[in-house]
Amino acid sequence: MPIPAANLYPAFNIVRLSHVELAVTDLGWARAFYVDTLGLQVSHEDGSRIYLRGLEERGHHSVILSLAATPEVGVLGFKVWDEANLDKAAAWFAAHGLPVAWAERPFMGRVLATRDPWGVPLEFYATMERLPPIHQKYRLYHGVKPLRIDHFNLFSPDVDAAVAFYNDMGFRLTEYTADGETGRTWAAWMHRKGGVHDIAFTNGTGPRLHHLAFWVPTPLNIIDLLDLMATTGYVGHIERGPGRHGISNAFFLYIRDRDGHRTEIYCSDYQTVDPDLEPIRWDLKDPQRQTLWGAPAPRSWFEEGSVFAGTPLLESDLKAQPIVAP
Repeated sequence: MPIPAANLYPAFNIVRLSHVELAVTDLGWARAFYVDTLGLQVSHEDGSRIYLRGLEERGHHSVILSLAATPEVGVLGFKVWDEANLDKAAAWFAAHGLPVAWAERPFMGRVLATRDPWGVPLEFYATMERLPPIHQKYRLYHGVKPLRIDHFNLFSPDVDAAVAFYNDMGFRLTEYTADGETGRTWAAWMHRKGGVHDIAFTNGTGPRLHHLAFWVPTPLNIIDLLDLMATTGYVGHIERGPGRHGISNAFFLYIRDRDGHRTEIYCSDYQTVDPDLEPIRWDLKDPQRQTLWGAPAPRSWFEEGSVFAGTPLLESDLKAQPIVAP
């Protein structure tokens, strides 16, 4: 299907992605994985939640780990420019017939709670509690040295429709995968902050969270994490990589926690701030699309993801298949 022209003047101004809430079944295990092994910093914790941030992040949190009976994703969060844009966002979602509510969230100002047309729980805010900077407190750097949250990737039952909707919100397309037989979009990468993506969509049963990603300083940090995981009981949680993506040109590693939530460790993509930047098209059957070096992803990477709270699943009718590792 035709790629929509970028909406450079959306109804409200999203700055960037902000945070995600992951429901986990063992908070102690999750703390050991995300804090002690990956190196995220604890902003606050109690008996039911742990709030985490990266080393360059001055907002209170970018990940919330919430204790629950079953694993799922509570919400995806985005920051808007100011309070006026938060009100504009509420009016825009209401005009599209989508739910609008004002939620109370710890460590945050006003929070707009809504869902996209497929039921993905979203929240928008203008202010979050600021914490002192820690990016030069190098004694805190350990694990993979995660600097900041970089993006979300979602399984979508209709990638073309998702691109159209998020394009209306002002997300700009940087790269996409096309199915040569049907002409439909199989995957798409969209941004607000000037990287390759804040949010991406991959064809499949959904909506589900495919992964969240953290930016790290260098590829060597990824190698260090692999050595650490391989020698501290986490080798079975390494799913894919290391490698370099064709799409985004980023160096990557995919790991999964005990509940199946997938995290990408990510660095070295490119700048996309020019408003007239043309999106790059990839063919679904190009082996360098997934990995520049040609290695295909495992089947789990195309089929398994985290469900969103209160969101029914839909199966995609696009049956085109990428190259899958044997």
